[in-house]
Amino acid sequence: MDTAKPRELFEQARAAWDAERWQTAADRYEELLGRLPDHPRSAEWWYDAALAHKFLRNWDKAYTLGREAAARSPRGEGDPAFWNLGIAATVKREWAVARDAWEGFGITIPEGEGEIVGSFGRCCVRLSTDTGHEVVWGVRLCPTRARVISVPVSPGRRFGEVVLHDGEPRGERTTDGRTHSVFDELLLFEPSGLSTHTVTVSAAAASDIDALERDFTERGYGAEPASSFELICSCCSTGTHPQTRSVHPGTQKVSLAAPGPEIPALLNAWASAGPGRSWEKLTLAG
Repeated sequence: MDTAKPRELFEQARAAWDAERWQTAADRYEELLGRLPDHPRSAEWWYDAALAHKFLRNWDKAYTLGREAAARSPRGEGDPAFWNLGIAATVKREWAVARDAWEGFGITIPEGEGEIVGSFGRCCVRLSTDTGHEVVWGVRLCPTRARVISVPVSPGRRFGEVVLHDGEPRGERTTDGRTHSVFDELLLFEPSGLSTHTVTVSAAAASDIDALERDFTERGYGAEPASSFELICSCCSTGTHPQTRSVHPGTQKVSLAAPGPEIPALLNAWASAGPGRSWEKLTLAG
C-alpha cells in the first residue's frame, strides 16, 4: 500500500516532469488526483497528467484526463486544457467532444455535427519522416488538422494527406508579406491515395514551369519543381525564415502528385502548349 503523502506525490511528479520522465510524472499526478480529485489546484494537475500522456502519445489517457481538466477550467478564455482535449478528441474522432473543446477554448467552429472541415487558413507543417524532417505547406481543416498541399520529397509522404499537428508554433515562414506558423506533426491522420512520381522536364522559361504547376493544381493535383525546394538547417527551420519562391528554367526534376495513368497526357498537353518544353523519365517515387 502506498503511504506517500500528497505533498510527496506532488514533488515527485514535478521532479519527474522537470526531467521529462513523462510516464513517471503522469503516474504520480494520477496517484495524487486519486486522493485529491477536486483540490483547488486539481485543474492544473489534471492538465499536466493529460499533457504528459500527450507527450507519450497515449491518446486514450490524454483524452480521459483531458476531459477532467477541461471540466475544471474556465471556458472561452483560451485555457490550454481545452486545446489539448481538442487534439486528443480529434485523434479519437470524438467529434462532439472536439467541437465543444475548441469552443471552450474560444474558437468558432463551423456549425454541424461530425468531422470538422473548415477554412482555418494556410500553415506549414514539419513532417516527421524516416530521413528526418520536411516542412510542407498545408491548409488547416480545423485547429489541429491540415491537408498537405505541397508534394513532399520524403519517401512515403504524399500530397493530399491529412496530418494532425501540435498547437504551439515551432517557426514561421514569411511569403508575399504574410507570416505563416510552422507546426510540428503529431501523427498522420488520413493517408492520401495520390502516389508521387518524378519526371525530368526541360523548359525555356520559368513561366513554363509555372504553367506546368498550374496545369496540375487546377485539377486538384500537385507539382513541385526541384528548383523551388530549399534545404535549411534545423536552427533556421524553427526560426522565422523568408520563403522566396524561385523557379528556374532549364532541365530539372519535378515531383508530381496525380493518378499515374493521367500523368503522361497532362505532360504531353503541357509540352505541346509552348516552345522549348519537353519531358522524359517519368518514374514512380512512392
